[in-house]
Amino acid sequence: MQRTNLLLSGLFLTAALAIGGPIVAAAAQDAGVQIRVYDSHHHDYHNWDDREDRAYRNYQQERHDSYVAYEHRKHSYQQHYWNWRHSHPDHD
Repeated sequence: MQRTNLLLSGLFLTAALAIGGPIVAAAAQDAGVQIRVYDSHHHDYHNWDDREDRAYRNYQQERHDSYVAYEHRKHSYQQHYWNWRHSHPDHD
């Protein structure tokens, strides 16, 4: 009996997480949650917003690279980007 209750509890928890996950993610986007990326070489965080996305695309264009999303790049590529980014700050 106890094993059956444990199994049912696990199934209900799995179902709740499966249904609730996309809802929570959508709510987080609606709430304006920012994406922060850690630069391990410079030991700082960067907010990934429209401005950062434009800078990242400019970096790829300067290198004549095809667009690949930041999170799909190897760590070494990401590190080269942050080195470039620190030498190319925004001027407002």
